[in-house]
Amino acid sequence: MAGMTIAEKILARAAGQERVRPGEIVVCEVDVAVQLDMGFLGERPALRQVWDPSRVVVVADHLAPAADPASAEAHVRMRAFAEQFGLQHVYDVGRQGISHQLVAELGMALPGTVLANSDSHTCAAGAFNCVARGLGAPEMLYVLATGRTWYLCGPTTRFVLSGELPPRVLPRDVVHYIAGAYGDFAGQNLEYVGPTVAAMSMAGRQTIATMSAELSVEFALFEADATTDAYLRARTDAPYTPVFADPDAEYAAVHHVDVSALEPQVALPGRVPHNVAPVSAVAGTRIHQAFVGSCANGRLEDLAMAAEIVKGRKVHPNVRFLVTPSSQQQLKEAVRLGIVETLLEADAVVTNSTCGACFGGHMGVLGPNEVCLTASTRNFQGRMGHPSAQIYLGSPATVAASAIAGCIADPRDLL
Repeated sequence: MAGMTIAEKILARAAGQERVRPGEIVVCEVDVAVQLDMGFLGERPALRQVWDPSRVVVVADHLAPAADPASAEAHVRMRAFAEQFGLQHVYDVGRQGISHQLVAELGMALPGTVLANSDSHTCAAGAFNCVARGLGAPEMLYVLATGRTWYLCGPTTRFVLSGELPPRVLPRDVVHYIAGAYGDFAGQNLEYVGPTVAAMSMAGRQTIATMSAELSVEFALFEADATTDAYLRARTDAPYTPVFADPDAEYAAVHHVDVSALEPQVALPGRVPHNVAPVSAVAGTRIHQAFVGSCANGRLEDLAMAAEIVKGRKVHPNVRFLVTPSSQQQLKEAVRLGIVETLLEADAVVTNSTCGACFGGHMGVLGPNEVCLTASTRNFQGRMGHPSAQIYLGSPATVAASAIAGCIADPRDLL
């Protein structure tokens, strides 16, 4: 009998089963549950219990700080909920971060475990060899009360990445290229392995795992290695057991991608799968707003890349360049290293940590017919504001270079 993939092995452990195969519905024990402030908007059913207050994380991220009376009321409900059940992990305004970055920094997304969260980019935790995906609001209430949920196990496609990324070509460009060349993977899991991955920082892996949501994947998974272990051991002493695919695991497909000749990639407005072009094909497209941030690209190395490109330069007078760190911790480090000062000197606007502009909530909403190049997660019509606005997706390097040029530009031209 064939072996199992990473997702199948983790689901089997969580279900107390010997094995899991594609097509099976698996009822799992959840290791960590994350409840966002958005979940407290409006009325919701009252819970009588929370299954384990030490394993529930409550985060103010989408609406932080409160953007209007409705979000302020949601935060009041969130604080009351946390107090009622004695939750041990509460990250309110001032301590907040975008949930996927926060659980990483807390060392709560651990190899071999299951993480539940209502946000669609929850697959970000797969960078840590963790099975994670977004769940609907009713299912999250069930998880909070019982510590259990179910998944339909899908088939897995494996990407083997090789070659060294050229200067100013980033992991974000890799996942854009995969989306453009291979399309979506609805109902499937993805595994990312190979020498390129082994040389990649945790931040780069987090970007690829996060953006895999735009490929419609269930779980996006990386192997745990020395880089993973070093990151986690600096943050937690909790035990964990990494999970690797069996040598004879069955895959829907295995694709080999050499990144050595890759150039920056830009996703065109509307969707990501089969809608990506090299930057040279769209260079010169005028933009009104440039954005670096979100759970995809708001980490320290992303902010540092943006600062490196704009240093000694000024943002184009017709462009608003917004930079939003993915957590308060990332912001503190960027301040300490002088990154924020460099960005401000270039006339960028640096905000607190929030999902704000990414989902069109606040602090960077687009107006009619505006064009934005963003390193955030999504380019759907109306995603970041007015439905007539056009949203292009690029790496932090491409976004920063374009903020200077006033139009979509190749970051390699500013080397």
